Amino acid sequence: MTLQSLDTHALRPVPVRAVLARAGQVGGAALGRYGVLGSFLLLWQAGSSYGWINATVFPPLDQIFVALWDGLASGALVDDIGISLQRAGLAFAAAVGFGIPLGLFMGQIGAVERALDPILQFFRQTSALALYPVFILLLGLGEASKVFVIFWATLFPILLATIGGVKEVDRKLIEMARTYGATRATVFRRVILPASVPSIFVGLRLSATTALLLLIAAEMIGANRGLGFQVMNAQYNFQIPLMFAAIFLLAALGLAANFALVTLQRRLCRWAGTN
Repeated sequence: MTLQSLDTHALRPVPVRAVLARAGQVGGAALGRYGVLGSFLLLWQAGSSYGWINATVFPPLDQIFVALWDGLASGALVDDIGISLQRAGLAFAAAVGFGIPLGLFMGQIGAVERALDPILQFFRQTSALALYPVFILLLGLGEASKVFVIFWATLFPILLATIGGVKEVDRKLIEMARTYGATRATVFRRVILPASVPSIFVGLRLSATTALLLLIAAEMIGANRGLGFQVMNAQYNFQIPLMFAAIFLLAALGLAANFALVTLQRRLCRWAGTN
């Protein structure tokens, strides 16, 4: 093949039909994934604008986005985002730092897991919000009680998912590693821990969602800053667009946290599929 023929082949235009077909596939996939959400938002905007629904309770989306932009531009919502992320992030990091090592330990030693499981199940079934007044009595209305109630609620999904991940490791893999002379530490590092990572990430994603849910409740009681406080304060002052703006920001934070964890899981577990 000559250089001229190579250049002609490289410069050959892509058929318009192929481009349109590819665009149709991408558009169809996007419509199938986000079509219901887009239709819901369009119905919200149209229903509120034309009086089909109560615009006082559900203001048009354009008013909500204006309130969101004004809050971000003024820096008020930016400060609230920073404070909320600090509270939720500190509690989530503490739950990860405590729950994963304890779960790995309990999952490997059956006697310890059987001894601690009843009290874990008891506390897991006790609502963190029901215990919040106890935390306030012990720690006061300051940051400590807010962080601790979020920590308490996020600890159990991580802990139980880690224990379950360790217990579900194929025992034949462990026996095979020991047959080849692997030490207990090597078996843990090369077999148990990698096999437990997908289950641990399930717990992390559940805990991240729980952290944001408890954050809202914690900031509605005895707080003067944060997105949860902003939702309650806007409702009290009947600033409904601002209230929805703060709610949308909380939803965006939850989506961002889930996306970050899914991305990290895919990098760490390329051999395992993620949902």
